[in-house]
Amino acid sequence: MNQISLIPWLDPAVIIGAAGPWALLVVCFIVFAETGLLVGFLLPGDTLLVIAGLLTHTSNVFGMNIWLVALLIALAAFVGGEVGYLIGHKGGPAVFERKESGLFSRRNVERTNAFFERYGGLTVILARFVPIVRTFTPVAAGVGHMPWKRYSLYNLIGAVLWGFGLTMLGYVIAYIPWIRDLVTEYIDVILLIAVGGTAVVTLWHYFSERYKIKKELAAGGDATVDAAEAEHLTLDKDVFDRAPDLDGDGKH
Repeated sequence: MNQISLIPWLDPAVIIGAAGPWALLVVCFIVFAETGLLVGFLLPGDTLLVIAGLLTHTSNVFGMNIWLVALLIALAAFVGGEVGYLIGHKGGPAVFERKESGLFSRRNVERTNAFFERYGGLTVILARFVPIVRTFTPVAAGVGHMPWKRYSLYNLIGAVLWGFGLTMLGYVIAYIPWIRDLVTEYIDVILLIAVGGTAVVTLWHYFSERYKIKKELAAGGDATVDAAEAEHLTLDKDVFDRAPDLDGDGKH
């Protein structure tokens, strides 16, 4: 396996050695945090799942059968979605009342609301595959009081398609010899690209939002979301029942 001395912490042996028997738990926590905690958008979800599947095939990294690994990851994704919904449901619009931080911002909530406007309740499923949006979707659904049983059904489907599906995809990809050999030989480079790419996108988004906020302040705007603005960000219940606008023409 290729080694990169400048970044030894990206060596799978170091990562697994540090986590020990808790390696899978660490992966599941990251998956949980992406939708259960409002800081989850800082974490590399999609690539982590694919790599987890790949490593399960190539080195049995977790010491478990792939079916159990994928099921536990899907369970973590489902529980995270439920916790996010509960935060929004209990906290109400007040969840959105805070200073703009660049990542937790009014624009990110509006971006998530736009998904609901277009896809209705299916947003809960589709958002799993969209970074940042998947973090705010459970909270937005909870704040708007989307019926819990319906939300949980969509959340379950999304967790299985995303958590179980991407993990199994990584495992199946490892059956392709040249990909398997590439991963085995250059896994540290792949992890660097995956983690580095996520960090670059996150930082770009953060500084972009911060720049816009500074411009608003310079123009006499207010960077704080007050109660009235937070209430305005709450979705109407009819949004959750709306048929999806799949072709984007504005008609449902």
